[in-house]
Amino acid sequence: MIKDEVTEWINTDGFTISTNKSFLDTEIIHNFLCIDSYWGMGIPKELVEASIENSILCYGIYEGNPNEGIAKQVGFARVVSDLVRFSWIGDVFILPEFRGRGLSKWLMSIITEHPKLKGTSFQLATNDAHTLYAQYGFKPLEQIENRMNRPLNWEVVYKGYKIIK
Repeated sequence: MIKDEVTEWINTDGFTISTNKSFLDTEIIHNFLCIDSYWGMGIPKELVEASIENSILCYGIYEGNPNEGIAKQVGFARVVSDLVRFSWIGDVFILPEFRGRGLSKWLMSIITEHPKLKGTSFQLATNDAHTLYAQYGFKPLEQIENRMNRPLNWEVVYKGYKIIK
């Protein structure tokens, strides 16, 4: 089962990517999503934790190697998928002070080359990173008129998690 598989990659600049959820720093992830992202502004920490728990794969990027001691989390992405037909990637970020080092490209290459994700219909939403994602085969949706979406309803989500807002 993929949820029990943990994989790690190390680059020559001393950064590590790991799918081990126990290494994730939920404070860093929550702070970025809640304060710095345009898509998760104001999201409660409980919902960030639930989204991590319920995602099939989460990728943390670390300065250093969390297997060898202290490592600072500098990036994140999570994938929701059935590992056959459909995958969705979200909450992708690199902390601002670590941007420009090729970390997002490294992360995307690892995610999109995963043997059980590689052939799936992979979707995402972005306001500003179209050129990054295009390098990994993402394109604007075709036949958009055939696609449907049920909008996010935060009030109902909060109620389901018994969060009072």
